[in-house]
Amino acid sequence: MKLYLVQHGEAKNKAEDPQRPLTERGRDDVVRVAAFAARAGLQVDQIRHSGKRRAEETAAILAEHLSPAEGVVASPGLAPRDDVRLVAKALRDETQPEMLVGHLPFLDRLASLLVTGDAECSIVRFQKGGIICLVREDGNWAIGWIITPDLIPKSSR
Repeated sequence: MKLYLVQHGEAKNKAEDPQRPLTERGRDDVVRVAAFAARAGLQVDQIRHSGKRRAEETAAILAEHLSPAEGVVASPGLAPRDDVRLVAKALRDETQPEMLVGHLPFLDRLASLLVTGDAECSIVRFQKGGIICLVREDGNWAIGWIITPDLIPKSSR
């Protein structure tokens, strides 16, 4: 199984807009990464997001490029401080490729728990708008690859 973890794109700060939508740069970063992922053949059955506007907008951009068969859904349990053990447990039965769009520290803790068994053992540095691919084989998770916006030229869409 492949699990794609995505930190939402850069968002406006609360003082600027309490809803925290994506900034122009955040939107551009996610579009570049999503277009690159689509060209590379990335496929997901579903994109789940936390329900927060910045994650929802990021998920929508990714869906435009990746066309997940089961669409995009807001999913409880993906907020910044939610318990990662619940999501890790739910993933045990999953077999189809999935994408989770969320926030730090949740994504960092989830990746760490899946790969090392310890949510507090940070193993990877997320970048806003980037994708981290985790691969499960024989019940064990490993980092497959990472795409970050700064790896993709701005003219590449």
